[in-house]
Amino acid sequence: MIVQACLNGNHPANYHPHLPVTIEALLDDGRQVVNAGASELHIHIRDENGLESLHPKWVDATMRTLKGQLPGTLIGISTGAWIEKNDDRLLEYVARWRVLPDYVSVNLSEKNAPALIERFHRLGVAVEAGLAQPTDAQRLFGLHLQRFVLRILVEIGEQESDRARAAADEILSVLRGSDVQKPILLHGTNASAWPLFRSTTHRSPPTTASAPLRTTQSRATC
Repeated sequence: MIVQACLNGNHPANYHPHLPVTIEALLDDGRQVVNAGASELHIHIRDENGLESLHPKWVDATMRTLKGQLPGTLIGISTGAWIEKNDDRLLEYVARWRVLPDYVSVNLSEKNAPALIERFHRLGVAVEAGLAQPTDAQRLFGLHLQRFVLRILVEIGEQESDRARAAADEILSVLRGSDVQKPILLHGTNASAWPLFRSTTHRSPPTTASAPLRTTQSRATC
């Protein structure tokens, strides 16, 4: 089983007094979850004001510190379009990163997803293909991008447990109907985190799971 700890998400800095937004806080939380058994970290990079940023200054500084102090731990980051709010600027920033993450999450619902996936593939950075609805899965396969991704990330925003499981099943049914041979990471948020975590043990094929460690997200790998 692989445990992936999601440290801060896209929450505002004042969401919780212990939300890690500085590099030092991310390193401290990272050490704790690695000591508890996590082998991967998923983080949202922040600037000096605690705001999400993918500027090379903050990506390089964060990656340099975490990689230097947590050797052997895979570190991934979000590339959500809401962070920079400009597709061209994001691609320009990525070209200037000098300390690369081990993997990135790319949301297939976003216009720039194909360009980002191909760019990261050329850079040798693994990609989690984020699917929030069945049409995202159809887009992934329709553009033949599955060959470029490390794994598929099924992200569910529904909070009621039955509706969350139903939403996940809709996406998973599209994946079952394809010939994709990629690991699947099931990702619940807040109230849906633990119900989806528990449901992975009853799925076919069997799934392994990861618990949220000082985070509001839960992820499970199958």
